[in-house]
Amino acid sequence: MHELAITEGIMEAAVPEAKRHGAKKILEIRLKIGELSGVLPECIQEYFNIVSRGTIAEGARLAVEKIPVTIECRDCGYDGEIPKRKIHCPSCGSSEIKIKSGREYFVDSLEVE
Repeated sequence: MHELAITEGIMEAAVPEAKRHGAKKILEIRLKIGELSGVLPECIQEYFNIVSRGTIAEGARLAVEKIPVTIECRDCGYDGEIPKRKIHCPSCGSSEIKIKSGREYFVDSLEVE
């Protein structure tokens, strides 16, 4: 259910920014969503179709780019990407890691007319 609040946040970011630049219509909203964020793009799209009605974002396409999980291992120094289901160092197997990316979600850019 938190996708509704996230979708409202997307609208609160996108619509005023588009209007500030004189846009009449938002054609596409590009989102970046981390693989560990827990945000479901399908739910965002469903809620977006509802909350965008009657706004300059109605009918806009949501383009989602997934952000992979990257870590830094505190034991061996490995720094890189890992599969989201295996939260440990692929080099030494340690679980003493720092997650560097994969939890975030944000509006990256807009395409407007």
